[in-house]
Amino acid sequence: MGTLIKSNRLRMSPEKQETFLKLSILSLAAILSFATRLFSVLRFESVIHEFDPYFNYRTTKFLAEEGFYKFHNWFDDRAWYPLGRIIGGTIYPGLMVTSALLYHVAWLVNITIDIRNVCVFLAPLFSSLTTIVTYLLTKELRDSASGLVAAAMISIVPGYISRSVAGSYDNEGIAIFCMLLTYYMWIKAVKTGTILWSTLAALAYFYMVSSWGGYVFLINLIPLHVLTLICTGRFSHRIYVAYSTLYCVGTILSMQISFVGFQPVQSSEHMLALGVFGLCQLHAFIDYLRSRMTKDDFDMLFRAVLGATATITAIAGGALTLTGKISPWTGRFYSLLDPSYAKNHIPIIASVSEHQPTSWSSFYFDLQILVFLFPAGLYFCFSRLSDANIFLVLYGVTSIYFAGVMVRLMLVLAPVMCILSGIAVSAMLATYMRQVDANKNVDKKSKKFENNYVMKSEIATMFVCMMCFLLVSYTFHCTWVTSEAYSSPSIVLSARSHDGSRIIFDDFREAYYWLRMNTPEDARVMSWWDYGYQITAMANRTILVDNNTWNNTHISRVGQAMASSEDKAYEIMRELDVDYVLVIFGGLTGYSSDDINKFLWMVRIGGSTDRGSHIKEWDYYSPSGEFRVDKEGSPTLLNCLMYKMCYYRFGQVYTEGGKPPGYDRVRSAEIGNKDFELDVLEEAYTTEHWLVRIYKVKDLRNRGV
Repeated sequence: MGTLIKSNRLRMSPEKQETFLKLSILSLAAILSFATRLFSVLRFESVIHEFDPYFNYRTTKFLAEEGFYKFHNWFDDRAWYPLGRIIGGTIYPGLMVTSALLYHVAWLVNITIDIRNVCVFLAPLFSSLTTIVTYLLTKELRDSASGLVAAAMISIVPGYISRSVAGSYDNEGIAIFCMLLTYYMWIKAVKTGTILWSTLAALAYFYMVSSWGGYVFLINLIPLHVLTLICTGRFSHRIYVAYSTLYCVGTILSMQISFVGFQPVQSSEHMLALGVFGLCQLHAFIDYLRSRMTKDDFDMLFRAVLGATATITAIAGGALTLTGKISPWTGRFYSLLDPSYAKNHIPIIASVSEHQPTSWSSFYFDLQILVFLFPAGLYFCFSRLSDANIFLVLYGVTSIYFAGVMVRLMLVLAPVMCILSGIAVSAMLATYMRQVDANKNVDKKSKKFENNYVMKSEIATMFVCMMCFLLVSYTFHCTWVTSEAYSSPSIVLSARSHDGSRIIFDDFREAYYWLRMNTPEDARVMSWWDYGYQITAMANRTILVDNNTWNNTHISRVGQAMASSEDKAYEIMRELDVDYVLVIFGGLTGYSSDDINKFLWMVRIGGSTDRGSHIKEWDYYSPSGEFRVDKEGSPTLLNCLMYKMCYYRFGQVYTEGGKPPGYDRVRSAEIGNKDFELDVLEEAYTTEHWLVRIYKVKDLRNRGV
């Protein structure tokens, strides 16, 4: 059999052998992309990661069981008590619909898979598809060799793996595939100028809109590309057909998503796309007139039309903006243009860790050698400038800016980093490999006429070896980062003991299971918004606020309760009908992402509304201006509800040898308020490692007592 396969392979033409090799490498990259994202499944059971994925899983399960009609009209009374939430009109349903469709298709062919497993493995599956579409896109932008390198790079790049490992069931898991697919269709439309590819680009854009709010980046980048082509004199009939079709079909389709609605024609974030569409029509009209008129008549008419158009556009745009027909930019969009905007005006946005500016170490941690190959890739794009390469340059420059402003957008930067790095590696290796191959084919007679031949060969060989070393180090780095940083679900924590063995902390699921089994079904739980989705999905209990963060006033009220004294907090909790309060505390185990470390954000958000104007951040600092939990801490902090819930009974606990009781391992300090009792709360449950603490709100005192 082996001899037969070998003989058939030898009979292939060189073109078929090359195609077979490319398909083999691409398939291997896709398989590698899927395999590298299974660390969490191998280390733990199939669990959902982080916070948002729990809401996505809960809604997907409802969609798979109840159907799309009930899902679209579902009013969730367990979220945002007492407001509730209309699910169909407040989400991007692409992720849920994709999972439910795969689930039903699997059952249709007698693969009896659980919907939970579909959700767990969806992101790795789409990462394989992303690898393939990266190859196709890079091939259109440069050549197939660059595409193979880019596909191999994106299959293991940590910046993308962070949102596509098994169990990371979030919108970004499929959105990056949708984004690159849209770009691929757009480049094909630009090159061919056909309505077919333009319509396919619009359909891919519709899939992107249904999947992630980051679609705004696409609908600004593509018009920016067209605008650049117009300004550089590259506008043609191909560009006109491609963009006009994409904008018209894509806008109509995107408006079918309930959560998007009329935003494509009413919000400021979409006005660039609308303006460029109008500019394309004007440019085409002017080109038509130029072909039908004399030069003098055309110049006179051109100035008149240009002035009239600018005046009408300015008047109409100003009037629509002042009357509210065109909504202003959102706070998140302002944060991209001004990183200090959210911190100064909208603390709820600034409090999210994903919205913080990106450090230089994060760039290297998530991208490694791609950071250094990125400028080289830009150089090769400029050296062979085309309509497609201009798009790639714009994508690279804009995404690296946005990724620097907001760490979450590292996800958008990672694909273009891989594409440009793939182009750079392929182009450089092709150049230097020719010098290495030339050494094998040159004869002695020609060698003596080339004085510097030996040096050229040595340099080429050294460069190829160096590049191989860098690519190998990139592979090891990506594997290590994936294993250590992005494969452990936040719901199940792990740490290393002194002997190197792994310790598992399963306190979150322990607490949520206790809530589910030991509290009334209609119990209302107050916690900080970070844990809302998990409580609803895993404990099946009603919560006041969750990760949707759409109502700043409601979240502010919860922040006010956490930051107030017991008496004032009790009034707020009775107002909100709270039955239980849940806090996260890491002082015993050293878990730094606990509520005490998030507490200042609760203070800032609590004081950002009129009802919380009495809460001042400086009241929670010591006289020296420090946030301290020891005896030097602010009396306001040491007596607020959050402090007491976290440190109740902690003053009698020994956490480390040689340290006094009540020593907080996260803050590295002995707490300043130890001997106190709770007046309005009673401890209901504390998990094994004290990570989650649950308190029951006491009933009102009997009158006369």
